[in-house]
Amino acid sequence: MAERTGYADGAPCWAQLLTRDAVAAERFYSGLLGWECRDQGGWTMACLDGRPVAAITPDPDAADPAAWTVYLATADLEAALAALDASEGTLIEGPAAGYALAADPAGARFALYQPGAAFAGAGVVAEPGAMSWAEVNVPDGKAADAFYGALFPYDVRQVPGPIDYAVYDAGGEPVCGRLQMDRLWEGVAPHWMVYFDVADLDAAVTRAAELGAEVPVPPFDSPHGRLAVVHHPAGGGFFSLRRPPG
Repeated sequence: MAERTGYADGAPCWAQLLTRDAVAAERFYSGLLGWECRDQGGWTMACLDGRPVAAITPDPDAADPAAWTVYLATADLEAALAALDASEGTLIEGPAAGYALAADPAGARFALYQPGAAFAGAGVVAEPGAMSWAEVNVPDGKAADAFYGALFPYDVRQVPGPIDYAVYDAGGEPVCGRLQMDRLWEGVAPHWMVYFDVADLDAAVTRAAELGAEVPVPPFDSPHGRLAVVHHPAGGGFFSLRRPPG
């Protein structure tokens, strides 16, 4: 397992699912990704080999479909919130206990999190069953680059190709990305997309369907691995599965 004990500013460090049917979500992700779901008294900690990877939280008022919230690490939550306000972002909830829920000017929601001694974020990344990547999908890529670049010390790298895509580097390594939505995304609200790695993408997609999921984007090959988009059942959110290249 690729264990993690710390994150650079701006790196995705945690993911949380708010859903109206947490029991169904636990059953689905346990069956698909092998998560061990542990009750925390009102929410569930999902683990792999005892290491935390994500949270599933019941919320009767959650959006339908539910959405994964990506947490972006910050060493100074107060400074990040000041930058959020100066850059015309929106504070939705918090701050409390190192956490704040926010939205960028396009409306894509994300969380700011200042890791503490009690909890630093996901304990394993980029391994089967764990989060490996996250990207914000927005209608105006340059505006998003300016906004997130004001919040975090990102180096923004435009990726050549027909799709307007940028990679955000932090701490000398790529940590997340930005995709500019085109006409194929008509009707889809701006959002953060979370990726979970699997050892065999085609087998994972088959398993997801057996568990009741839809697969709006079937497996396809990319320079970054073999990918698919899955919409989990019972009012669940959509996410990407990835088999890394190699």
